[in-house]
Amino acid sequence: MTQEHQARSRRRLTATVTDLDVAVQRAFLVGVLLPGMTSADEERSLDELALLTDTAGSDPVDQEMVKRDGIHPATFIGSGKAEDLAALTTALDIDVVVFDHPLTPAQQRNLQAIFHCDVVDREALILDIFAQHATSRIGALQVELALLRYNLPRLRGKGKALSQQGAGIGTRGPGETKLETDRRRILARISKLEKELKEKARHRDTQRKQRKRNGIPQVSIVGYTNAGKSTLLNALTDADALVEDRLFATLDPTVRRLELPDNREVLLSDTVGFVRRLPHGLVEAFQSTLAEAAEADLLVHLVDGTDEDLPGQIAAVREVLDEIDAEKIPELLVINKIDALDNQQRKRIANLYPDAILVSAVKSAGFGSLLQAVSQALARNTVTLKLTVPYERGDVVAAAHRVGEVVEEKHDDLGTILDVRVPSKSVGAFADFVTP
Repeated sequence: MTQEHQARSRRRLTATVTDLDVAVQRAFLVGVLLPGMTSADEERSLDELALLTDTAGSDPVDQEMVKRDGIHPATFIGSGKAEDLAALTTALDIDVVVFDHPLTPAQQRNLQAIFHCDVVDREALILDIFAQHATSRIGALQVELALLRYNLPRLRGKGKALSQQGAGIGTRGPGETKLETDRRRILARISKLEKELKEKARHRDTQRKQRKRNGIPQVSIVGYTNAGKSTLLNALTDADALVEDRLFATLDPTVRRLELPDNREVLLSDTVGFVRRLPHGLVEAFQSTLAEAAEADLLVHLVDGTDEDLPGQIAAVREVLDEIDAEKIPELLVINKIDALDNQQRKRIANLYPDAILVSAVKSAGFGSLLQAVSQALARNTVTLKLTVPYERGDVVAAAHRVGEVVEEKHDDLGTILDVRVPSKSVGAFADFVTP
């Protein structure tokens, strides 16, 4: 990082704490530039860490980029550099040091001894944000599970000094140490949470299977955190999903019906936002939530058009999609927040991503093109059927109109004759009424 960039970053990050904000935790951010990394990418990641820190409720007072040839096994950045930064953080009255990279339990303990304050990594920071924003029962369970898995290897005991003894036969001796007791309790809690989440996942699977039996196509909005997914869902469906200009404002998916221009209905859902280096533990804990995207017929990949690093934002989302086995699902790239862009910026984006749809979720602009593109994308995965439906089965005719596109409808003595295009997965629902 150049001296000019460091000065600019510090001017941007340094905050004056007023009398009303004295309780706000003051944070110092540390990024590490390793071989194979570009300074530009690492600076963007560090800037994002500042946003995450602010979202967690702390003040990102200052930051430092450390260049290293490799990771120091004991302190990540080397004891000499750590001591230099410790002197700086002491002068700045820092409460917590946040590293942009994962720290081992030993590295975290060693750094805390040097800095004489809390030291956390990106994963702990994101977990803290998720813990603050989890409102539903399943969201709270998922966050607690991820937190316990993160904290388990970081337990430290004091050996026999904390040993417990019983008063009967077989209970004498050193007993079970406090560390062993804590570890056993955490493992038991993890097991209980995993069982409860499996039960919740089965319930959600049942709901998804019911939606599939109804034959209604499922479209999932995915994207970087704060790209505007909830705003888009609300604007398209009059939903009431929480909207805030903060990272990870919503964790729980919302599902709403949406009517397309060809009169077909789809189920539209949003998902938890993604970021660079999203901890694997969170992806694992949020499997049941992310399944909304993994089982969709179409992904609407929403991108914040005002972000300076569109390729990096897109790559981070696709990395998570790969991790949840959703990489083969058809994707529609949609660039949001075009109302905040000038003509030159719009042209640049159009040249970079000529197939993308440009919209403004706030202004409801570009929705016609978006809905038409959704219809066309779903149509590419459809089958044309000829159906003869008895008059007493009006529910089947209604289903054909709801989940497919009715090309022609006639009536004769046998019933209603339909030429209809339906999603491939819905063919089975109409199998009893197909005629040559």
